[in-house]
Amino acid sequence: MTDIFAAPSDKNRLILAVPASLAETLPETLTDTGRAVAKANSFGGDAGQIVLLPEGSGADALVGLGNATDPFALGDAAKVLPEGDWQLEGDLGEIDPTMAMVAFGAGAYQFTRYKKPARKPARLAPVDGADVEEATRVVRSIWLTRDLVNTPAGDMDPAALQKAVETVGKEFGAKVKATIGDDLVKERYGMIHAVGRAAHCPPRLIELEWGDPKHPRLAIVGKGITFDSGGLDIKPAAGMRLMKKDMGGSANALALARLIMDAKLPVRLHLLIAAAENAIDGNAFRPGDVLTSRLGLTVEIDNTDAEGRLVLGDALAKAVEDDAELILDFATLTGAARVALGPDLAPYYTDDQAFGDALAEGAAKVGDPVWRMPLWDGYDKQLEGTISDLKNTGDGGFAGSVTAALFLRRFTGGRRWCHFDIFAWNPKDRPGRPMGGEMLGSRAAWEALKVLYG
Repeated sequence: MTDIFAAPSDKNRLILAVPASLAETLPETLTDTGRAVAKANSFGGDAGQIVLLPEGSGADALVGLGNATDPFALGDAAKVLPEGDWQLEGDLGEIDPTMAMVAFGAGAYQFTRYKKPARKPARLAPVDGADVEEATRVVRSIWLTRDLVNTPAGDMDPAALQKAVETVGKEFGAKVKATIGDDLVKERYGMIHAVGRAAHCPPRLIELEWGDPKHPRLAIVGKGITFDSGGLDIKPAAGMRLMKKDMGGSANALALARLIMDAKLPVRLHLLIAAAENAIDGNAFRPGDVLTSRLGLTVEIDNTDAEGRLVLGDALAKAVEDDAELILDFATLTGAARVALGPDLAPYYTDDQAFGDALAEGAAKVGDPVWRMPLWDGYDKQLEGTISDLKNTGDGGFAGSVTAALFLRRFTGGRRWCHFDIFAWNPKDRPGRPMGGEMLGSRAAWEALKVLYG
């Protein structure tokens, strides 16, 4: 990771960025040889199209930008260009230079824990006008997210997730603590404990604190279900295959926390990760059980597979107790969100207009699309329990993402809050976004936080 970006040098090979509008004429710096090779390879300037050129062409490669608005036009370059150091020149149009570097670095990612990399990626020197430090920290956070989500549950249990938080915390001098196992009951985290008590590795609430206490207090909460069998309401095999990624919310939360600390954003950061494996054993929590949350609300279990909102509820209550000015939570929470918006578009819920506006602007800037969903009060009554304060699902199969968000809202104490119901996974390869774990929604949130607190 440390050497993804190259140092400036006159020995770097040149890659020339060409929007589709200039593909016919091509830049004047290309020689006749370069133009002939481009034509022979049907170079049309399509986004991500790369053509290698021979020596004496005026450049060593061409990369198409399409309409020069797609920030991931360079996403495949690190794996297509030959190994070595490259310099990008040309008119990037509306593509932000920093984002061009992020796309290049994101596309260089390979998950190498269990197999050797296919090849070394090419490296990119600083792009003119880019913030190299920002590009580096964003790429590091993307890679962190992907590594965590891609790691199978056998090697990414709650204890391993805690170790990941501790590693990041140590890098930036943050304090990390965890409330583990039966201590969760003593500290009134009844829902986190119930969800994870059947697993071999005990559940825990992992907390990281960083920053000046005088700064505004920002809480980031992550769902860390390291594997979700569905519990006694067990998932079918097909629904369980990708459940190693059910801790994707915590990976995104940790990656966002890393960005905040690396950039020294003037906030008092409180990261809370509710980590548990939703397993099956004789002591697993059951449909019909009533759990007591940290907030004191009692929750009847309608379905043990709606466990993410339970662990988040306890963590959100703790964030409120510690007087967070703004609370963000990230979770791979509902299949309903995927039915509504698919895998690439992250729905979010908030009543905070200022944050919502900043989020929409940031999402467009960095190519991390989000979509605001309604906290529709008309569905709130669906959550009322018959023998308890609440139940953990709405009525029937409708509006599942909305009712999950409304459930979480019960634990936010009226604070400024935004909930992200993300997929945290790329189901297929795209430029700069290989199949596997992904940082979704949290890059847009980072842009919004820079506006609010930077």
